[in-house]
Amino acid sequence: MLHTGPVPRFEPFAAVRYTTPDGRVDRLVAPPYDVISPEDRARLVALDEHNAVRIELPAEEGGRDRYEVAADLWRQWRADGVLADDDAASFYAYRMRFTDETGRARQTLGVLGALELSRPGEAGILPHERTTSKDKADRLNLLRACRANLSPIWGLSLAPGLSDLLPVDRAPDAQATDEHGVAHELWRITDQSVIDAVRAAVGAEPLVIADGHHRYETALAFRDEDGSPGAHAVLAYVVELSDEQLAVGPIHRLLNGPVDLSSWFDMEPVDEPAAGSMSLVTRDGLWRLTAKPATADAAEADLDSSRLDVALAALPNVSVRFQHGVDLVVAAVEKGDADAAVLLRPATVTQIAATGHGGERMPPKTTFFFPKPRTGMVFRALDG
Repeated sequence: MLHTGPVPRFEPFAAVRYTTPDGRVDRLVAPPYDVISPEDRARLVALDEHNAVRIELPAEEGGRDRYEVAADLWRQWRADGVLADDDAASFYAYRMRFTDETGRARQTLGVLGALELSRPGEAGILPHERTTSKDKADRLNLLRACRANLSPIWGLSLAPGLSDLLPVDRAPDAQATDEHGVAHELWRITDQSVIDAVRAAVGAEPLVIADGHHRYETALAFRDEDGSPGAHAVLAYVVELSDEQLAVGPIHRLLNGPVDLSSWFDMEPVDEPAAGSMSLVTRDGLWRLTAKPATADAAEADLDSSRLDVALAALPNVSVRFQHGVDLVVAAVEKGDADAAVLLRPATVTQIAATGHGGERMPPKTTFFFPKPRTGMVFRALDG
């Protein structure tokens, strides 16, 4: 059935890209800012002085604040030819090939373009998570300084067949293999008939924001204060909403403070993290958590993150941090970096779509999409 409500506008743009002679950008690209640890940042900077992490997650240098450093590097790398602007507006097919936890070869294939900004629900753009003010303030300061979209938001298109439109049957224009063994491949799309088909496909159905909510809301705030033509869109990686194209994991909770969840959950001791259920991790042991009926009824959504939020709202002396990966969570508790942790089950693709369609939002940091598009495969300058 043809969608008759508001739909997103998705347009090609002239990307700013690294000018490596062979298209290999392994040493230059980086993960998005919110999954980079201090150790990760140091490793990436050591790989190459032009690594994208220096502008995506800048540090104070030479008495200049972080944002001034990022803006100076962005201007200097373009002036020196480390980065160059493509000569015409294009879409960019972007494929990530990886092996999932079961050992199965998988891929995520989508397209990079400029997504016109609108308030959630105004033009068929549907958020699915709440955001926090701290992260938005940081991204807004960086956007003001560089006047560029450095890393894309991730949108899920409800239009079937988008993947089939993307020509990936030739050697990629840029490629990299990351520290997880994920192959990242980029193809510039200049054929007008393909551009028209991609534009029409993405514009035919609503789009759910899967990842990058802070960047999207930051871009909206910047558009409202700046008003320049380039500020009316944001760099977006759009993927067809399909279980075959997506690998969604949970983001777990590290807790510090007096943690007692027994008033909200039935707790059963287990020998290892319980598959298919929530688990509490402490230095004294592991427990399977089952929400009590009152907890489930009070939760905003049928999600582990929502059920846990019910308990945390009544525990003001417990602080929360976010961490993906069971091994990393368990290690944080064992090292004493957290007093306890709760392992959550992932939201499903169906739940993400339903939440967006319903105009609701999941708690912050509910979903972890793997793999992550690399910062630096393309940049989008707001001023051309």
